[in-house]
Amino acid sequence: MNTSVGSGFGEIAVALETEEGRAFLQRRLSAFGRMATLVSLLFFVVGTIATVTLVPGYTFSSIFDDVWTWWHLGAIGASIVLWLVLRAGAPSLRTIVVWDAFANVGLCTFYALMAESTGDGGNARPDLLVLLILMSILAMRSILVPSSWQQTLLVSTASCIPALVLSIMTARDMRDAMGPSSNYVVVSVASWSVAILVITALASRTIYGLHLQAAKARRLGQYELLEPIGQGGMGVVYRARHALLRRATAIKLLSPDKAGQTSLARFEREVKLTARLTHPNTVSVFDYGRTPDGIFYYAMELLEGIDLQRLVDDDGPQPASRVVHILRQVCGSLAEAHSIGLVHRDIKPGNIILCERGGIQDVAKVVDFGLVKDIGVRGAGDNLSVTDALVGTPLYMAPEAIKDPSEVGPRADLYALGAVGYFLLTGKPPFLRDSVMEICAAHLHEPPPSLAAELGEHAVGSLEELLRACLHKEPEDRPKSALALKKALMSLPGLQPWTEEDASEWWQGYRARHGDDVAPLPSASPPSVLTVSVSDRMTPRR
Repeated sequence: MNTSVGSGFGEIAVALETEEGRAFLQRRLSAFGRMATLVSLLFFVVGTIATVTLVPGYTFSSIFDDVWTWWHLGAIGASIVLWLVLRAGAPSLRTIVVWDAFANVGLCTFYALMAESTGDGGNARPDLLVLLILMSILAMRSILVPSSWQQTLLVSTASCIPALVLSIMTARDMRDAMGPSSNYVVVSVASWSVAILVITALASRTIYGLHLQAAKARRLGQYELLEPIGQGGMGVVYRARHALLRRATAIKLLSPDKAGQTSLARFEREVKLTARLTHPNTVSVFDYGRTPDGIFYYAMELLEGIDLQRLVDDDGPQPASRVVHILRQVCGSLAEAHSIGLVHRDIKPGNIILCERGGIQDVAKVVDFGLVKDIGVRGAGDNLSVTDALVGTPLYMAPEAIKDPSEVGPRADLYALGAVGYFLLTGKPPFLRDSVMEICAAHLHEPPPSLAAELGEHAVGSLEELLRACLHKEPEDRPKSALALKKALMSLPGLQPWTEEDASEWWQGYRARHGDDVAPLPSASPPSVLTVSVSDRMTPRR
């Protein structure tokens, strides 16, 4: 197919040539087959009941003695085949286009034969029935199936030809009874077929043109959005790819309506700062800006892996050696961020993703730097409701973030990281309570629970001491910095290191249990494309 932007087949190639476009066309054609099946069945049932009721001597069984019944059933069968064939699998775009033409021509041929077989060679007008059915089928296709007007014109023309041929045959049979006026059947079918062609072509041009305009209106510069992979209180994350480099990318869109202008401006500033981070354990930010309608976005590397929340949900508590391996990597990421005055403020299992980079497995990536989130309620789960003044997730929130969020510093991230370490070792946060207020009170006043009480003989004393140090109520009593915590983790006695062989063995076992789907935020939604004004980018505000 032509891939140039323009009218006709060029337009449909641009929209449907991608895998997402092909799948969209497949779904719409399957929906057309399903709708045609339902309408045909309804027409058959109503016609059968009407015939048995109104025509003397007809019974339900005698209906099947008429040829038109079998042509009607053939039309129903053709629509069922189209519906079922395109319900599953991934046929090529060429195959789908062939099925489109074949099914429509087949449907219209069966119905033309059915109408022709109802004529009695006298005053019957099967052409009227043919025209009604043609209009219904082709109008339904032009509405449901994305198609350029040229392709619709081609399919509709091929579909009308059988009816025109049969009308000529019908006129010949009626000539003895009607004389030259029998040619009116041919003229009627031909003229109304032209009208059908014009109407369906215009319908396709209008509907598909609106589809293309909507796509162009939502174009995000050089990025093509494929599907949403996650949604939070402030925006949506999409799987995307760079149009020229074909590089897999994640795009986060944040709407002022959801985030508020103040929070959005603060977040925009911090994304610009985050883009300066280059540590291998920090998610890379490629680009940022605003769309013409004011939606802020940023593009970052797409991470195919699992976050720590899903890791524990699927695999349970983790061995101490792996926990240390993960925490050391996060410390490296935080150390760089803290060095430029950027505090994460929402370190939690869901914001740390394990993935593979450069052939190395169990690479930890810290995401969502500087994100000011609304916090949704999920019982006593990971995200809990709290006033907008609080920044972070209560289950992993430092006491000072609860008492005075404006005074949160780098050591609040170390507190949260200590709570994450506890979660990885035990399978639950250190302060799990029934309400947000009880969780906050525990962070403020209760000492962290003993790992020995949770793990028994499997508790590692030196690691527990270090995590308890991270969970001190006062920031000055915690490790001095992320770098100091990393050094302490590297020097823990009595721990076997987590090796690349250990990681490889674990990932092989995990994939054997759960398949190849290790994306942290899977989903299936229709594709979309958005645009951005690059001129709206600004240097970070100081």
